[in-house]
Amino acid sequence: MVHDFQNDIDDVAAIEVVPSILQVMQATTGMGFVAVARVTEERWIACAVLDTIDFGLTPGGELSVRSTICDEIRDNRQLVAIDHVSESATWANHHTPLQYGFQSYISVPIILGDGSFFGTLCAIDPNPAQVDNPRVISTAKLFADLIARHLDARRQLVEAEQRLSAELETSHLRDQFIAILGHDIKNPVASIDAGARLLRKSVTDPQGKMILSLMEQSVKRVSNIVENVMDFARGLGGGMALRPEPTPVDEMLQDIVAEFAQLYPDRLIDTRFAVGNSLYVDRGRLGQLFANLLSNAIVHGGKDGAIRCGTGETDGMFELWVANCGVPIAPEVVSGIFMPFKRRGAQGEGLGLGLYIAAEIARAHGGTLAVVSDNEETRFTLRMPAIVSANEKAAE
Repeated sequence: MVHDFQNDIDDVAAIEVVPSILQVMQATTGMGFVAVARVTEERWIACAVLDTIDFGLTPGGELSVRSTICDEIRDNRQLVAIDHVSESATWANHHTPLQYGFQSYISVPIILGDGSFFGTLCAIDPNPAQVDNPRVISTAKLFADLIARHLDARRQLVEAEQRLSAELETSHLRDQFIAILGHDIKNPVASIDAGARLLRKSVTDPQGKMILSLMEQSVKRVSNIVENVMDFARGLGGGMALRPEPTPVDEMLQDIVAEFAQLYPDRLIDTRFAVGNSLYVDRGRLGQLFANLLSNAIVHGGKDGAIRCGTGETDGMFELWVANCGVPIAPEVVSGIFMPFKRRGAQGEGLGLGLYIAAEIARAHGGTLAVVSDNEETRFTLRMPAIVSANEKAAE
């Protein structure tokens, strides 16, 4: 299939200043035919034309490239300016002016930003004209450079649009993949969890109970990983959406502690919840944040010390903190600890998304999640506006 170069014609037509450039070139040179041409080894195609001498070409019109001087300009990339062909020892017997019957001629190469040759800005006339002079040549060069810059900008825009389209397609495929992942992993995990709960009622020997406990911990970890991956994917697609509702925060957090205590019976979790009000929060998300912090403390905290957690409300701000003893986090790790896929060590659990998701949940609630780590303890603290539910405000 022969290339019609329609994209090049459209690119030049989209440059709003091209008609003005052709008019100024015509006025400056006094020549009747001015064009922007696309020139390759095989083709010479008019992309934009101003013709007052009935030369006979319109945009999309074509000349045999071998019959043009532009073919030589494509090879050497040198401007050509001729005042009077018949009086020029170089051009008087050249086949191009003899074939097309012009006496004056100027053609300037259009070189794109990547160094490639696009074509020429050219003009001809059957009468002599004063074009081989610094004023006309500098003007023509300026216009050719301006056209090249516009073509570069347009092509960059088209490439950016193509990349955006590809990224949107990738995003769509990613969302499909995450949805399938969530469905295909959640179902068997839920079955394993249900089976483990049933077995716990009948298993009485210590070894069996230990194995069931390990199974339940693994189920919990896999579930958390899947949820974090899905949240991360949703966050890439436009941020984390919240569904706030009046929530008895302390009661909800205590339920999560009870769940972890069952999964990790050998770990002591000391609670100091001190918020009596129901707050207007996304119950599920806040619980997810707390669970991620508890899981982090269990995995990375000292095995012999208690995990401490608590809540408070001061000056209209709600605080939730989780602390553990153990080896302090290195300063270079602290600086990026809430970044995705960052883990606190080679033995880190999961994908390194738990703390990132927790920080995103805090941000979505208008709050912050911070960490302080020293030889005494590592403490993560959530601070966010304490929005009391409307019912409790009325009761007050």
